[in-house]
Amino acid sequence: MSGQTSQTLRTAQIVFGIAVVFFLLAPIVAILPLAFNSSVFLNYPIESFSSRWFSELQSNATWRRSIVNSLVIGGGATLVATVLGTLAALGLRSSQLPFASAIRTTFLMPMVVPAVVLGVGMQMLYGRLGLANSYLGVIVAHAVLCIPFVLVSVSGSLNAMDPWLERAASSLGASPTRVFRRVTMPIIMPGMLTGAVFAFATSLDEVVLTLFVAGPNQRTLARQMFASIRENISPTVAAAAFLMIVGTLCIAGLVGFLRWRSQNALKPA
Repeated sequence: MSGQTSQTLRTAQIVFGIAVVFFLLAPIVAILPLAFNSSVFLNYPIESFSSRWFSELQSNATWRRSIVNSLVIGGGATLVATVLGTLAALGLRSSQLPFASAIRTTFLMPMVVPAVVLGVGMQMLYGRLGLANSYLGVIVAHAVLCIPFVLVSVSGSLNAMDPWLERAASSLGASPTRVFRRVTMPIIMPGMLTGAVFAFATSLDEVVLTLFVAGPNQRTLARQMFASIRENISPTVAAAAFLMIVGTLCIAGLVGFLRWRSQNALKPA
């Protein structure tokens, strides 16, 4: 009886897992084929396939500029968030830091504060600082949203690291900078890469905050997709979504490979 119960629970877990995966992937699987639809409408069944909407992305100046803006803003926000998030994780791991829990909560607040609230606050602040409708302002705004993901990821890697490795390196005469560069950084690199991927994906997908802090020249791909859906639903949106999804998956796969490679490099021969 116990064996049958265990087998039933295992079967239920597998079925439930498949149902959850299907629920998460079904919208993505449904939209991707429409990027190759020759019709001007986003509907099924697909009568014929065409790459005309990818050509539209390339030939249309508005779409082309939005793609470039997304890469520039996403890359800048990822760089800023990775550096600041890693430094924050390194500083917050010290048990002697006063109010460490409160400071960590402050860093994580952008994950729970509504984007509309952040957008209104940043719009008012940018108006005083002269950063409104600028690339720097959008990069900083996106970096604020991305830092928590890097902090959580790097903190996990630091918690799994043996602190005696750093102490041993220091006892052998290595400076703090050399200890970080030769010991700490290689160990936490998988966490940094994972955080960077989440940061880039968050920046690439952000719409609400961009509506408040970006001007016409800083229109990102996500914002352009949102505007196109409001004005006129076109399969070009599906083509843009296809590029975003495939691009994110390729970056995640590359980071996964680099993470696997770095972990194997740290294993003793």
